[in-house]
Order: sequence, then C-alpha cells, then structure tokens
Amino acid sequence: MQTLRVENLAKTYGEKTLFAGIDFMINENDRIGLIGTNGSGKTSLLNVLAGLSSADSGKIVKPNQYRISYLKQIPELDPNATIMNAIFEGSAPVFQTIHKYEEALMTYGQHPENTKYQQRYVDAENRMNQEDAWSAESDVKTILTQLHINDLDQKIGNLSGGQKKRVGLAQVLIQAPDLLVLDEPTNHLDFDSIKWLEKYLANYKGALLVVTHDRYFLDQVATTIMELSFGKIYLYQGNYQAFVSQKAERVEREVSSEHKQQQLYKKELAWMRTGAKARTTKQQARINKFNDLKNNLNKLQVDDDIDISLGQQRLGKKVIEIQKGSLDIAGHHILENFSLLVQAHDRIGITGINGAGKSSLLNVLAGELPLDEGNVIIGETVKLAYYRQQTEPIPENERMISYLNEVGQNVVDKNGQHISTTQLLEQFLFPRSMHGVLIRKLSGGEKRRLYLLKLLMSQPNVLLLDEPTNDLDIGTLTVLEDYLDSFSGTVITVSHDRYFLDKVADKLFIFEGNAHIKRYAGVFTDYLQEEENNYNQKNTKKLKAHSDDKGKKIQKKIKTKLTYAEKIEFGKLETKIDQLENDKTSLQEKLMQVSGSDYEKLADLQMKIDEVDKKIEEKMKRWEYLSQYDQ
Repeated sequence: MQTLRVENLAKTYGEKTLFAGIDFMINENDRIGLIGTNGSGKTSLLNVLAGLSSADSGKIVKPNQYRISYLKQIPELDPNATIMNAIFEGSAPVFQTIHKYEEALMTYGQHPENTKYQQRYVDAENRMNQEDAWSAESDVKTILTQLHINDLDQKIGNLSGGQKKRVGLAQVLIQAPDLLVLDEPTNHLDFDSIKWLEKYLANYKGALLVVTHDRYFLDQVATTIMELSFGKIYLYQGNYQAFVSQKAERVEREVSSEHKQQQLYKKELAWMRTGAKARTTKQQARINKFNDLKNNLNKLQVDDDIDISLGQQRLGKKVIEIQKGSLDIAGHHILENFSLLVQAHDRIGITGINGAGKSSLLNVLAGELPLDEGNVIIGETVKLAYYRQQTEPIPENERMISYLNEVGQNVVDKNGQHISTTQLLEQFLFPRSMHGVLIRKLSGGEKRRLYLLKLLMSQPNVLLLDEPTNDLDIGTLTVLEDYLDSFSGTVITVSHDRYFLDKVADKLFIFEGNAHIKRYAGVFTDYLQEEENNYNQKNTKKLKAHSDDKGKKIQKKIKTKLTYAEKIEFGKLETKIDQLENDKTSLQEKLMQVSGSDYEKLADLQMKIDEVDKKIEEKMKRWEYLSQYDQ
C-alpha cells in the first residue's frame, strides 16, 4: 500500500507558528478534506507536502517512487504556450515519456540507419505502451471539454484567471499521481463541471487531499476531514456534515476538561497555600503535579460563537431599479431589454455560466458601469457596500487595527451601543494577538477577510457581493452567512457556491449567455433538482419515442426468407471476400519489401491495408446477416 506519513512537522511564518508537532498519515484511496481558517497554514502545509517549501522541523516519509501532483490556487503556466503545450510541459512521468518518444522519433527519422537511434526509438515506443501514454492527448481534451475549455490553440496569457485554473486542473488530473492535492479546485467552475469533477474524483484510484470552501463538494468527495486549528491537526471520520457534529462534541469535551482542570487547580492551590513542603515522595509528586497543572492551565483554544450585530441606516421600499436595460461589452451580449426592481429585504442570487456578465450586472447596480440603453434608478436611502472580486488597494505597512480605525469610530450595534474595532476583529476570527500585525504579513485569505470586515463596518443597508466564497474560508463564510441572516437590508450576490446560495438567496437570476437570463423564485438546490428532472424527463421521452419507432420498424421488417436480389448477392459474397483476402496478402508482402526509412510509402501501404480490412469486415457482417434466412 502506498502511504505518506507526516511526523512531528512544524512550520512558522515570521513570528507566527502555523503548525507544530503535527502527525498524520495519508493512505492509498484516502479522500481527505483539509479545512481551517484563512492564515491557519493550509497552503503552507500543502506546499511542504508537495516539496515546494521545507518545514522547520519534522519529516515526511514516503516511498521513493511516490508521486504527488499539486493544483495551486493560482497555477503557474507558461503565458506564451498554447493550452495543450502548457499542459504537456508539466513534470509528470507521462509527459516526460511523451517528450522522449517525440525526440526519439525525430532523431530516428533523421538517421534511420543508426542502430543506436533505432534502439532508442524502440525503447521509447515500448515505454509509451507500458504507460498507456498514447491516449494522454485525447484524455486531456476530454477533461478540458468537461471544464468548458474548447479552443485549445489559445495562449495561456490570453486566458482569464478562471480559465487558467481549469487548465491547471486538467494538467494535474491527467498525471494520475499517488496523491492528488487540490487547492480550491471548484473556484471558477460551472455547476455541471463541479458535478463532473465530483464523479471523476469518486473513481480516482489514488489518494486525494483537497482544500475547498464548497461544503456540498466536501460532502460528496471527502470521507475524512482534517482540521488545522491553532497549529494542531484534528481528524474526523466522515464528510463535512459529520465533521460539524463531531467538532462540536470535541470542543464540548475539551471545555469540560478545562473546567475540571480549573477546579482541580483551585483545590491544589489552596493546599499549596497551607505551606506544603516536600517532606515525602508523595508530597513532592503532588507539588510537581501542581506545577504542571499551573503551566498547562488556560491554554485551550477553541473557536468562539460569533454574533455580529451591526446597526444600519433605514432603507426605503424602493432600492434599485433597472428599466429596459441593454448592455454589450466587447462584442458580448450581456443585457437586452432587462428590467429589475430590487426592494428592501430582497435576497437575490446571481449565478450561471462564466463570462455571461454576472459581475457586469453588479457593476451596473453599483453605478460603475453605464447601460447602452435604459435607466438605473438608485433609491435615496441606499447606502451601498460592494465586495469585489479584486480587493481594494490596502496599505501593506499599516497595522490591522489602524486600518480599521479609519471607519471604526462610529460603529454601533442594533441597540445603538458602540462596538470597538478590537471586538469586531475578534468576531471576525482575528485573535487579539494579531491586531497589531502589519497587513503585509497576512495571508491572501486573511486580507480578503479584513477587506470584508471593513465594508461591513461602514454599516451599509445594501450589500453587493461578487464571488465572496472564492477566497474566504468556511469559518468566515459561516460568520458572513449568520450576519446576512440577521441583516435587515438587501443582499445581491454573485456566486457559484451552492451551499452559500442556499443560505443567502431566495430569488435567483441564472445567466445562460447571450443576454438570456432565467428567473427563479426559491432555493438554488431546488432549481438544480428541477432542471435535472426536466432534463431526465425529456431524455426519457426521446428514448421512449425512439424505442417505439424502432419497434414499429422491426415489426414491419420481420422477414423469413431472402428476396431474389439478396439470393444473387449472397451467392457472390464468398468470392468477393476471398478476393479481398488475396488483396490484403499482396499488400502485406509489398509492405515487407519497403525500406524502413521510406515513411511515405509505408504509410500509404498501411492505409490501403486498413481500407481492405474495413471492406472485409463489412462483407462478413453482410454474409452473416443473409445466411440466417431461407435461401
């Protein structure tokens, strides 16, 4: 069994300890979901496992031939290469085998009489057969098609960030390693691509380690959850739903144990204050135990229950209205005669295929993108906050608390009580020890969380969210979802995250491309189920109609004997088959006589042999069909 073992691994980033003394194993066929808050060290752990960085201490034990393929959040691809070339530039053995075969074929073609090059070509061809590398190109094309990448001649530099992520995903999937490591693989994927990926990973023969915010995806692909929390690793058997309940039980046990330790400490402290001396071995042991108890007290770190309650301005009934709006961008049809009335307390989810204009609609609603035709009317009471896919410029050398103090002077809760910046940072999963940290020392996810907190601190009554789940961890998403649940304003979000949409939206706009926008009232998973049911019903009707037509045709064409023309044809078939067999033998003899360096002649003869084989097969099928009837 192929097994990777992590022993006593530790890693720091600056003054922060990401993890210390962690141990775990990854066995063949394991399906592990790695979760943890942004900045907890998930990406650093993946980089160490993949060999891209080293740990401060500890070791990773694995077999010599153990292969790991790693999809990073931002894949590193040659911007000047075409899609196919970029994929095959990977370091996986199958790609190296293909490169060596191409080189051997070229040198052998240039020097056909050289026995050394001839043997190198034979060895390379055998290697291709052993690794079944011949199908690699077609397999890559199949994967790219499922991920909606069709123009394979495009250069990487011309692709969007989402398209690059899908190309990177195709590259690691085709490598079929012992351990497949995926960092946020569902980012920028359409729902049918996510569904396809779930099925693909279910049949994957190696081990899987995945970091993802997509909780439905975790439920489908993970059988073990590995949580990285406060520098420690916790393992839970089951999918994400099982993890939620098991973690709650673990925290409850640890809190109870901590409480018992505190009670014991108070009792032992009282004994020590009586002036206890180590006159006996037992007394000395008790004193030692007290000191250990004292040193380990109050070290329990658990995630707190979060309740963000921010005040906001009154929002009038009319929020935003689009009247017969039309919009084209760079030749793409986004909106056509589109009308929308957004009201107070609306929860609108915008989703659909990539590149159809979802973010453009948010830009229109925010007043940042003018329509070609039509009007946008913003309500007088609207105070809007817009969480964009790209974070606003943040002063990297400023400390977190200073950055937020700019907007935190007048923040109040729903009861009008002032809330300090420190309180809000803690509620948004930034422990007090981090509040003075320079922003440049934060991870990318932590910066996104800080950016979101600053927007919420402006106390808006209308929130526009553009793909908030792409960079936020599950813990932060849970905080955001709970906040939105009690938020009395209007929420409009663009997202591909099924779980998030189910939690925050009850009205949907599904962008299908070319200005086709479907509207749906209800929960997103209900919409997906209805679409699947409709698709299945249509397919069932088509199959039934096809089956009925086929049955009718069969009934009409039942026969018991040959026609006169078929009898004549049957009598001549054996002679024709014999003649074709003779033609094939003659071509094969010619093939044996051609020089091995005359590739053009060899290819021509082989093509003719293939054509004769095809004719023989057709004649044999016809002979078998006619022979079953009375002559």
